Amino acid sequence: MLKVAVLDDYQDVFNQIIDTQKFKNKYEFKVFNEVFLDEKEAIVALEKFDALFIMRERTPMTKSLISSLPNLKYIMTSGMRNNAIDLETAKKNKILVCGTDINSNPAAEVTWALILGLFRNMKQEVDNMFQGYWQSTIGLELKGKLLGLIGLGKIGTQVAKVAKAFGMEVCAWSENLNLTHANETGVLPMTKEDLFKNSDIISIHVVFGERYKNLITRNELSIMKKSSFLINTSRGPIINEDDLIDALKKESIAGVGLDVYNKEPLPQDHKLRFFSNALLLPHIGYVTAENYSKFYNQMIENLESCLNNKPLRVIL
Repeated sequence: MLKVAVLDDYQDVFNQIIDTQKFKNKYEFKVFNEVFLDEKEAIVALEKFDALFIMRERTPMTKSLISSLPNLKYIMTSGMRNNAIDLETAKKNKILVCGTDINSNPAAEVTWALILGLFRNMKQEVDNMFQGYWQSTIGLELKGKLLGLIGLGKIGTQVAKVAKAFGMEVCAWSENLNLTHANETGVLPMTKEDLFKNSDIISIHVVFGERYKNLITRNELSIMKKSSFLINTSRGPIINEDDLIDALKKESIAGVGLDVYNKEPLPQDHKLRFFSNALLLPHIGYVTAENYSKFYNQMIENLESCLNNKPLRVIL
């Protein structure tokens, strides 16, 4: 019987989505709901498993971890891209890595939740309602404001279309911005510097890689308008965290909306947690019932296909 570990199922949904009894004669599933304290704990917990079902960029599949799991034959990840998997080591150890489809619209939706939350002071007003206060802040309107998008791919384009519906102006920059697509979407191409200088909201939607690491540092933050907001639903390391904390401390920007961080889960004593001008979410951009159903059902489908020597959605 194949031993399968389901990692980082924070909300304990695998057993709700998958009828494990249907596979009881084929697979032995074990669900891990908590984050491993360290890699040593992960190695001890996972050393007997043949297959891992993992969520994209949660528990890192490092060279040392993969090399320490002698029985591992299959890794099934959510999404078709996972920078937390050492693919070279997986290949060397003859481990098959497969992915799943993923809906991009939830990330765009969460982006707007953060923008609206910041513009209308939702966190403060909700907190104050529970304490018995009434109308303690004054919000801002979106209409007529300039939204600057770092990246105009699938998610960035969805965000741009919503901005247009709100009556906003939209500009965009990336290292490989498609000018034809920008024109068709009604988005103004702009240099990186001009985007940071002029935008009322800057929202990040590029695929993370080395070229975008520390894309936003004190230099970029210093030229933003004091009234502007920064939104990140992409990846934490795109923004230099220390420089962002300094900007929030000095109130050199109006605020930040984050769904992603350098270290996840975000430590309880992390400085970002203590700023009133920071609206924080626990990386829920892709965490929807629709996506989770797709992830886990396709992971099962992938594993079945591998055992039948007809693997699906192969990453490596």
